[in-house]
Amino acid sequence: MNSSTSGVHSAGQDGRVLIITAVDAEREAVLRGLGRSARFEVIAAGVGPAAAAAGTAAALAAGNYRLVVSAGIGGGFPGRAAVGSIVAATAIVAADLGAETPEGFRSVDELGFGSSRLAVDSARTARFAEALAAAGLPGASGPVLTVSTVTGSAATAEALAVRVPGAAAEAMEGFGVATAAAQYGLPVMEVRAISNAVGPRDRAAWRIPEALKALEAASTLFLEVL
Repeated sequence: MNSSTSGVHSAGQDGRVLIITAVDAEREAVLRGLGRSARFEVIAAGVGPAAAAAGTAAALAAGNYRLVVSAGIGGGFPGRAAVGSIVAATAIVAADLGAETPEGFRSVDELGFGSSRLAVDSARTARFAEALAAAGLPGASGPVLTVSTVTGSAATAEALAVRVPGAAAEAMEGFGVATAAAQYGLPVMEVRAISNAVGPRDRAAWRIPEALKALEAASTLFLEVL
C-alpha cells in the first residue's frame, strides 16, 4: 500500500480489523480515535463503490484480517439520523443498482441478476450501538444505502426511503467494501457519522468538521467492541 495506509503491515499481526474510508480526512479521524492502534489497518480507498471494492480487495489479498469495516461520513435521512449522530448499519444496500422501467425502478434482485443487499455482522453492530449509547453519543441504526450519485432533491430522498424502508443513511462506499469482504468470507460492518440531511442539496448546511469529530469519537469505541 501507499501513503493511504496506516503503515502497519507486520506479518506477525494477523487477525486485525481492516477499516476502509473514502478520503484521507476520514482516515485521519478514525486513526485519531484508535490512537493508531496496531490492531487496526486503516486505508483511504477512494470515493465510490468501485474504488472501495478495489481498495478493499487489494488490502485483503495482502494481509490477514478477521473483520472489515466501512467507515466515514454520510447523509442522514430526516427523522432517522440527525446531523452529528452516528449510524450503525443493520444492512448495506446498493440502492440504485438496477434498472429504470416504465413502471419505475426495479432492483437487481427483481431483475434476477443478484442481490442489492448484503448482511452485516449483527452481533458486533449491536455491541457497537450499545457502546454508543453508554458513551452518551447520539446514534441510530438502520440500513445504510450505497449510491453512486449523492441525493440532491426531496423527490429522490422520498423515493429512496420508500425503496428501502427504515433507511437511516446514505454514502458511496459500503456496498463495494462489503462485496470485497464477502469474496473473502469475512464479516463486515458500516459506520457513518452524519454530516448532512439526505434531500435538497444545500452545501452550506453540511457540517463536515462536526461529522469528522463524531467519527473520531465513534472510532474510540472500536477499541472496546471490535
